[in-house]
Amino acid sequence: MALLATLLALRKDARILKIPPYLSAFCIIVGVVWLLILPLNEYSRNTYVSENALLPGQVHTYFTGSEHNVFRAYRQEVAALAGSSVDQRSKRLSEIFQSNNLKVATQKYSYQASGRNISNENVYAVLQGPRADATEAVVMMAAWRNMAGDINHSGVALVLSLARYFKRWSLWSKDVIFLIPGDSTTGSQAWVDAYHDSHSPDTIEPLSIKSGALQGAVAVDYPAGPWGHRYDKLHIMYDGVNGQLPNLDLFNTAVSIASGQMGIGCTLQRMWKHDDSYQERLQTMLRGMISQGLGHATGPHSSFIPYHVDAITLQTVGDGWHDEMSLGRTVESLFRSLNNLLEHLHQSFFFYLLLQANRFVSIGTYLPSAMLIAMNFSITSIALWVLSGRSITTPPNPASTSNKDKQEKEKADVTVVKKDSAVAIVPTKSLETVERRLSLPLTFVAISHFLGLLPLYLFNNTHESYLDPIFYAILGLTGILPFATAAILQSFRRPTPQESNLIQCFSLLLLGMFLSALATLNFSLSFLVGILTTPLTFIRGTKNKIFAIIGSVILAILNPVVVIRAAVFFFGMDLRQVLVQAAEGWHVWGLWTQVVVWLVWWPAWFAGSVVVSGGLFS
Repeated sequence: MALLATLLALRKDARILKIPPYLSAFCIIVGVVWLLILPLNEYSRNTYVSENALLPGQVHTYFTGSEHNVFRAYRQEVAALAGSSVDQRSKRLSEIFQSNNLKVATQKYSYQASGRNISNENVYAVLQGPRADATEAVVMMAAWRNMAGDINHSGVALVLSLARYFKRWSLWSKDVIFLIPGDSTTGSQAWVDAYHDSHSPDTIEPLSIKSGALQGAVAVDYPAGPWGHRYDKLHIMYDGVNGQLPNLDLFNTAVSIASGQMGIGCTLQRMWKHDDSYQERLQTMLRGMISQGLGHATGPHSSFIPYHVDAITLQTVGDGWHDEMSLGRTVESLFRSLNNLLEHLHQSFFFYLLLQANRFVSIGTYLPSAMLIAMNFSITSIALWVLSGRSITTPPNPASTSNKDKQEKEKADVTVVKKDSAVAIVPTKSLETVERRLSLPLTFVAISHFLGLLPLYLFNNTHESYLDPIFYAILGLTGILPFATAAILQSFRRPTPQESNLIQCFSLLLLGMFLSALATLNFSLSFLVGILTTPLTFIRGTKNKIFAIIGSVILAILNPVVVIRAAVFFFGMDLRQVLVQAAEGWHVWGLWTQVVVWLVWWPAWFAGSVVVSGGLFS
C-alpha cells in the first residue's frame, strides 16, 4: 500500500510534466542525426540484383552496324515532322510502325487544368512475342517532347529503330509495346489509365489494341537534335507519382548493363559529378527526398508506377564519346533481361533511398528517423492531455494569511491514506478529477481541418491568370487569420487554459498520427513536414506578451504558404508555373501532396498559431 500511495503521489507530481518537452526534443534530435548518418558505409549497402532470372549483361547485343543507318534515317523523319500538326505526326509515325508489320493504334486525350486545355495524341504499336501468349508485355517509350519541352529527336528515332530491329527476332517471350506519347506526363498518364480501364471516356479515348499485364516500362530521353549529339553519362530517373518508386531490381539492372556491359557511367538526381564522398552521398539522398516529397512526375515512367508497373527513364547527359548505338544496345540488353522474367519483380525493395548509382539505404534503416519526428507530437499531445486534467488553483497570498490560517489550510489540503501499518499523506487536490470541457477544442480542430479545403479547391480549380493574386491573397489571409481568430475568441468566448491545452493536444495528436501513417507511404514528405512543424511542440499559449510575440513571429515564418513562397524563390522557379504544375498534377496524376499541405500541415499550424496569439489579447 505504501508503494501504491507513493506511485499515486508520483503520478500526480507536477514534475512529471517537465519530462515530455525534453523527451520530444530528444526524439527530434535523434531523428535528424539518424538521417545524417545514413550516408556512412555502416548504415548503407551496395546495390545488388535479387531476381536471378534477370541475368543483367549476360547476353550479346547485335544492335549495331547497318542499324545505325536506319536510325539516322528515322531521325531525319522525326526532324521533318517537327513543324507538322498532331494528326500529320501521328499518321506518319503509324505508317512507320505499320511498315514493320506491327499492330498500330492511336489515342487522343484531353485534360483541363488551371483553365488550360492539354490535348494531344499518342501513337503505339504492339509486337506480339513469337513465344508469348499475350498474357504479359513490356513497354518501350519515347515521348515526343521531353520534360524540358524539347523534341525528343533521337529518343523517338531510337524507339522506331528498335521496333524494326526487335521484329526480326524470335526470342521474345513477352509482347513488346512501343509507345510514343504526345508529351512526357499527360500522354503517358492517359495511355496507362486507358490500358487499365481507369480513364474518363469523355476526355480520354479508349485503347483499341491491348496486350497482357505490363511487367515493366523503359523510357528513352535523348533530345540530341536532328543531327545527333554524343553524350557522356546516363541519368536514370526513377521517381514516381506521390513518391512511389519502382522495384530496385529494375534500377540495378539498368546500372549493371550500362556501366558494366556498355561502359557508360550512370548518375541520378542530377548529380552530374559524384566522387562517392559523404557530402555527395548526403546531397544525392536529400535531392531524392525533395523529389519524392513533392510527389510530382519526373518523366514518362512516373505514370506507370502507381499501377505497380516498374518503370524508369534513361536520359542522356553531358558531352562524351558514347553515341546512339551504345544507348540502343543498352536498351536491347535491358529488354532481354526483362524478357527473362518468370514473374513480376517482387524480391527487391520498393522503399529505399539511393545515395549513388551503386549504394542505397533500405526502409528498415531510414524509417525510424521519420517515426521519431512524428512520435514527438504524440508525446506532447499526451502530456497536454494529462495537464488539462490537473486542478489549477491560485496560490494564496502569504502577506494576507496568518500562520494559523496556513496550518489549517495545509491540514485541509491533505488526505491520509492508511492501510495496515503503512501511512501516506497525499495532497487532496492531486486526488481530484477535473472534468475536461471538450466541445470548444473539438469543434475548433474540426473547423480548422475543414478550412483547409478552401485553398485546396482554389489552387486546383482557378484559371492560371488568377493563380498569382489568389496565392498572395491567401498568403495575407493566413497571416492575419490566427490573430483575428484569437481576438474573436477572446471577445466572445474566452478559452480557458484547459481548453487552450486541449486544442493543441488534439491538433498535435492528429498531426502525429497522420505523419506516422504517411511515413510508410512517402517517407520524405512525412519527414519534411515533421521538421517544419516541430516548433508546435514547444510553443505554448502564455500571458507573457514578450513570449507570445516571439512565438507568433516564429510561427508566422513557418506558415505553409510562406514556406512555399520561400522555397520557390530559393530554387529560382516561377511561382505561377509551380502552381500550374501542381493543379495539373491534381487533375492528371492524382497528386495528393496538396492534401497533406492543406489538410494536415496547415490545420496544425493554424491551431498552434491561434493558441499562441491568444496571449496577445489576454
